[in-house]
Amino acid sequence: MTPLEIVGVTLFILVLMFGAFSILFGLPGTVIILIDAAIYAAATGFERIGLKILATLLILSILAELADFAVGMAGAVKFGASRKAFWASIIGGLIGVALMAPFFLGLGAVAGGFFGGFAGVLTVELLRRNRLKPSLRAAWGATLGRAAGICVKGGLALIMIVITLSTVYN
Repeated sequence: MTPLEIVGVTLFILVLMFGAFSILFGLPGTVIILIDAAIYAAATGFERIGLKILATLLILSILAELADFAVGMAGAVKFGASRKAFWASIIGGLIGVALMAPFFLGLGAVAGGFFGGFAGVLTVELLRRNRLKPSLRAAWGATLGRAAGICVKGGLALIMIVITLSTVYN
């Protein structure tokens, strides 16, 4: 391998890992992995990663994003959160990420996403119900659903990485 090829492959692998890690921050990491694989495939003339692999990665990426949304919604609804509360969880999570990102070397964004989502659901449910206990239960359910969604999405992202790297190095 030439030095340029080594740099390219290293960058390719780093972006794959960034895609998996970015899921913790609520970013669409599976899409990052898919785009990275597509760029690598195009750069190598579709020699190692072909259209079948890219189609498989596209399907897995779509499934991961839908599963993340569905599992998060199911967790929130199971514990009694309304649809408005679910959307407040997403908005609160984004605000929490933005506010907490500067702390703990950027890892505060992870905690901010969870705390912000919790606060968003709690606020909406308190306004809707005027009772603390069911509102806390709904907020906890939304937080658990978000965590479960991240786990499912992360698992599918790891499967995408394994497929990609096993195809490249096979």
